[in-house]
Amino acid sequence: MRSHLLLWATLAAFLIDQISKYLVVHVMRVADGDIDVLPPLLVFKYGENRGINFGLFQGNSEAARWVLIGVSLAICVGVLIWLGRTAPTKFMLFCAGLLIGGALGNVVDRVLYGYVLDFLNMSCCGINNPYVFNLADVFIFAGALGLVLFDGKKAS
Repeated sequence: MRSHLLLWATLAAFLIDQISKYLVVHVMRVADGDIDVLPPLLVFKYGENRGINFGLFQGNSEAARWVLIGVSLAICVGVLIWLGRTAPTKFMLFCAGLLIGGALGNVVDRVLYGYVLDFLNMSCCGINNPYVFNLADVFIFAGALGLVLFDGKKAS
């Protein structure tokens, strides 16, 4: 029954990511111009990420695209194997679901478009952040952070 939590968290993160990208990119047409949501704190800006988070390791080749897809899928499998070898808590299963759902959302983008669709930009306090990201990135980061901080092991 606990594995259902992993499945539902994965599915929720994946669907939220893909629906948000569809709405902002294809319905709201953010590629036609920035959309001020709560400026400067939250602005929708169109981005095509061919690298990893924050545009690191940008690669415009087909080989780079498929390597990043393979790495993402390997990480998902690695998390599942790790969970299978431990006694994961419900929180760990939820966090793993966020991470896997987010990673799969970005994999689908790479397969369909050749890059990851990004649209979130956050700036604050006089600092202009040039980077864009998406909800999959948020889910991946939150899931990984949760797994690292709350891995079910007691502190000694």
